[in-house]
Amino acid sequence: MGASFDGEGVNFAVFSAHAEKVELCLFSSDGRKETARISLPERDGDIWHGHVGGLMPGALYGFRVHGPYAPEQGHRFNPHKLLIDPYARALEGRLKWSDALMGYKVGSPRADMSYDTRDSAFAVPKSVVADPSFIWGDDAPPRVPLTETVIYETHVRGMTMLHPAVDKGLRGTFLGLASDAVLDHLVRLGITTVELLPVQAFADERFLVAKGLRNYWGYQTIGFFAPEPRYLAKGQLREFQSMVRRFHAAGIEVILDVVYNHTGEGDEFGPTLCFRGFDNASYYRLLHGGRHYVNDTGTGNTLNLTHPMVLRMVMDSLRYWVEVCHVDGFRFDLATVLGREAHGFDANGGFFDAIRQDPVLARVKLIAEPWDIGPGGYQLGGYPHPFLEWNDRFRDGVRRWWRGDAGMAPDLAKRLLGSAERFDHHGRAATSSVNFVTAHDGFTLQDVVSFTLKRNWANGEENRDGHHENHSDNMGAEGPTDDPVILAARALRKRNLLATLILAQGVPMLLAGDEVGHTQGGNNNAYAQDNATTWIDWAAGDAGLAAFVARLVALRRSHPVLRQRRFLHARPRAADGLPDVIWRRADGQCPTPADWHDPSFRCLGVELRMAAEGPDHGHHAVYAVFNTGPDCVLRLPDTAPAWELVLDTTRPDLSGEAAGPGTRAPAQSVLVFRAPAQSNAYGAKPSTGGTS
Repeated sequence: MGASFDGEGVNFAVFSAHAEKVELCLFSSDGRKETARISLPERDGDIWHGHVGGLMPGALYGFRVHGPYAPEQGHRFNPHKLLIDPYARALEGRLKWSDALMGYKVGSPRADMSYDTRDSAFAVPKSVVADPSFIWGDDAPPRVPLTETVIYETHVRGMTMLHPAVDKGLRGTFLGLASDAVLDHLVRLGITTVELLPVQAFADERFLVAKGLRNYWGYQTIGFFAPEPRYLAKGQLREFQSMVRRFHAAGIEVILDVVYNHTGEGDEFGPTLCFRGFDNASYYRLLHGGRHYVNDTGTGNTLNLTHPMVLRMVMDSLRYWVEVCHVDGFRFDLATVLGREAHGFDANGGFFDAIRQDPVLARVKLIAEPWDIGPGGYQLGGYPHPFLEWNDRFRDGVRRWWRGDAGMAPDLAKRLLGSAERFDHHGRAATSSVNFVTAHDGFTLQDVVSFTLKRNWANGEENRDGHHENHSDNMGAEGPTDDPVILAARALRKRNLLATLILAQGVPMLLAGDEVGHTQGGNNNAYAQDNATTWIDWAAGDAGLAAFVARLVALRRSHPVLRQRRFLHARPRAADGLPDVIWRRADGQCPTPADWHDPSFRCLGVELRMAAEGPDHGHHAVYAVFNTGPDCVLRLPDTAPAWELVLDTTRPDLSGEAAGPGTRAPAQSVLVFRAPAQSNAYGAKPSTGGTS
């Protein structure tokens, strides 16, 4: 499918079930002049194809597709509109907003039932015959085990535009992201996996361009095989491939945030750029009658993955990024859409079946955003193995615990153990939960502790957009302040939130910039802010906080008990008879049912060992205390002969000290103690076969 160079020319193949004729249009090297128009001569089923001899990589092209213009039947063919190849491996030029992009006459009393005959070629990016060959050398996927994975969600431009150590000519590009300065920072933090906001070619919405804004996040895809041109320094696919190779050499995986639930063509009043013009009735889910679109995504349209050729396109795209570009996995935006069959969401639907049986895709990391706005759209915990899922319950519960909301101890306990009530079924692992306290959508960590109300005025939507409930706390002053008491409280709250994230079972995900105190000024929906609002200000960054994050990640890495694959259910271990998890009050006693239901229960301790069902290997036991109340005396568990304090968020530079009678839990703190390896209260020998 798409354009394939074979050494003698280029073969073109596209899908349309309802077209009457498909024309290939070739363009001059600057994309301004159409130099040839060739009808594809062959049709096998619904695949239209033809070979053009002598054509070379780098050639610019597009398509015009003839067929019925009958919106009431779902058909919107209009050969006056130049179309991007759905399988284009590269795009040249930018989308130029014009009424000529519309298949209908803008302003007509017949609305989208009217028909526009203006040529849109001048305004449409041209598809490029790409050369995907690349010398990978000894590149190999890091294949980091999920128990060792620490994800870092970042944006190509946001990460690099203000980085003083990134070459100015490479800022905002894949090559800039792969610079030594960025890689060194990630390695120091202990990051194993970067998750990039959408990098497949996307469009800036017309209403944003009219307001002088851009689509920053990139969730308006128009090319599922092409890298976004604005992230390329010289327009070459090899720039993306070089970035991946450099990340791999540093031991870091690359995951792409992908948007297969909708496209950038919008609803019936959107432009005709690609899929709509090739076969609207096949590519999109339409309401009864066909004129209007199902809008389970909130963006105007929904891709129809129940159609075999649309599903094939998605699968081909995923395999392309793995096999040709060596990416290590995907995060699926609004993934409930992908699993929605005619009867509703189905964990055994066609998309999931296709993924799970595919030998290429079954070996990469797959992460679902487990919701959309359609009926039954919230499906947290409902995805099949091997999918991981973004866990918003973790975000909300942990924020509320540290904000001091009453009665949150039971919820915190669930989140610390991997949200088993959601994920412990059908053989799924504790690593199924991707835990986060912040993500691109919402407040940054700095803003979580600085604002109680969102401030999205710059988006031009009168502050109506974005989440209204952020479970945040300004610590005594709304927004920026010079008050040293408030600043200290905010710094401690950030450390507590980060510590809770890193210490919990599951896979932790950090938001880029949180480790240096990046703020968006209270904007919790910065999708259109491609500017200093979202670009990380490295020069003003908090180096001390970054060092603390690195110590947290190192602590997690050195204590396997904190990152287990098996869920912990307080079952006794064969090695020592002790339960694998023991909950404790500050006085060392196990909480009673009355304690769990006490709204003022604010100091929760948890003693962790390797899961009863698995081998022990003599790893350190860990006792963690989460105190959102006042300073209090702790009684340490008597299940070990000694405990060493290895983390105290009120003393971020602590390297370790002996703990014993009289140890206190400071107000608003996280403490971590560890027992000597291979120790237990019963004197039993742990199983052999490993070291801590």
